[in-house]
Amino acid sequence: MTERLNHPEGILSLQNIAMPADTNWSGDVFGGWIVSQMDLAGAIHVERLSKGRCATIAINQMTFLVPVKVGNVISCYTKILKIGNSSVQVQIEVWNSHDDSRDPVRITEGVFTFVAVDVNGNKRVISDEVKQAYVANL
Repeated sequence: MTERLNHPEGILSLQNIAMPADTNWSGDVFGGWIVSQMDLAGAIHVERLSKGRCATIAINQMTFLVPVKVGNVISCYTKILKIGNSSVQVQIEVWNSHDDSRDPVRITEGVFTFVAVDVNGNKRVISDEVKQAYVANL
């Protein structure tokens, strides 16, 4: 993961609001709900990049930093770290999106790996054109 910044890194891929149904008995939002939002954000970014479906194959380096409460608007930012033959590694950060009067707060971050799949769910190769376009935009 990258050095900690006071602002999100990557592109905004998903925003959502935490609702009462997403909480545990203590009133905090379930970590699983947050992970599912991260998974969706990463899939959106990778599917656009790879021009097709993808599936999550690994999550690592997951760190929760602060709790999420009902009504918090979370923003998921994604940054491609590596593109392989059929896989893509993505850094995903979740930030509590406050109004402009307060600084955003990092909620969690993690590194997710996705694999490009075809319509039957079989692994597919990510084209050299996609890889070259990614490298050109670095």
